[in-house]
Amino acid sequence: MSDTLLLLLAGLLAGSMNALAGGGSFVSLPALIGAGVPSVSANATSTVALFPGGLASTWVYRAGISGVCGVPLVPVAIVTLVGGLVGSLLLLWTPAALFDQVLPWLLLVATIMLAFGRQIGPALRARFRAGLITILGLQFLLGIYGGYFGGAVGLMMMAVWSILDGAEIKALNAPRTLMVSAANGIAVLSFIVAGAVAWTACLLVALGATAGGWCGAHIGRILPPRLIRAGTLLLAAGTTMAFFVRAYV
Repeated sequence: MSDTLLLLLAGLLAGSMNALAGGGSFVSLPALIGAGVPSVSANATSTVALFPGGLASTWVYRAGISGVCGVPLVPVAIVTLVGGLVGSLLLLWTPAALFDQVLPWLLLVATIMLAFGRQIGPALRARFRAGLITILGLQFLLGIYGGYFGGAVGLMMMAVWSILDGAEIKALNAPRTLMVSAANGIAVLSFIVAGAVAWTACLLVALGATAGGWCGAHIGRILPPRLIRAGTLLLAAGTTMAFFVRAYV
């Protein structure tokens, strides 16, 4: 398979995955590295390439966009943007080797929260009420993660939100696409200014991801919540296992 076709197909699949549940960078990043892009540049290029697909998904979901965990949309978006900026600067200024070792454990926590959130959530909410500062603080950390690496950040957002609020995963898709786009958007600007983007490869992945994001969002609007939840859990588990293998094997 030629590098051009590989990157187009990777973008299509990654955009669809991001629209449905997140984790698209798990496809785009290895494809970019396989096409010869250095890993740090591939990380930045993947973020830039998947950004248009995220915007397409956000547009499709626009009618369902609302606040997060009872907090209005604007303050959540602001802390996500600031976190994304911090994370993108950390990526540009620090080596990624240590983060590669920590990432699988973060994904494991997200997978556990998604799998058992329905049991953990009510118990936590009965003893602890997440206030404005707690919710915004957690969202700021998620924004940093999204700007720094971004792999499965959508999964992690839904995991945290579902525990804090107990909302159905399908209902979280609309705000998730917006907040992921917010964190990625500020990171995109940082990576472009820093000259960290491999533009030829980026455009190929972006073309596929835009089409995939549009199609995936429409599919996500009609699929039943149970099926989306099952698919999200499978994707989370597969992503976690793959990143453990990548980091330690």
